Amino acid sequence: MAEMAVKKRRPKNLDLPTIRLPLPGILSIIHRISGAALFLLLPFLLWLLQSSLASPETYADARAVVSHPLAKIVLLGLIWFYMHHFCAGIRYLLLDLHKGIELEAARLSSKIVFAVSIALTLIIGAKVLW
Repeated sequence: MAEMAVKKRRPKNLDLPTIRLPLPGILSIIHRISGAALFLLLPFLLWLLQSSLASPETYADARAVVSHPLAKIVLLGLIWFYMHHFCAGIRYLLLDLHKGIELEAARLSSKIVFAVSIALTLIIGAKVLW
């Protein structure tokens, strides 16, 4: 009982820029950011889809929006967010099935998620945007 009364003093580092996360931690944060960004930009994507399907005039308007270099960069970022979120989601499903939960396997799967999501983004971005 006396042991429970004594609380261990744990070091606290509240200086966020000095915290060094391992690669799986960075992957987790980007997974959450990508999910939030996809959710928040969904109205823009739905507007783009609706305007591309409504009539030939609105299709021309949507095409003009997408052909702008800044819009291409935003869409390329959205493609990467989607690919990253998808690949990391598969990784998390496998982790839920207790596959690859060892330290080295978790680090390797994080590297694989980053590599595959970037490769898929480049492939799909080259086909769709240019």
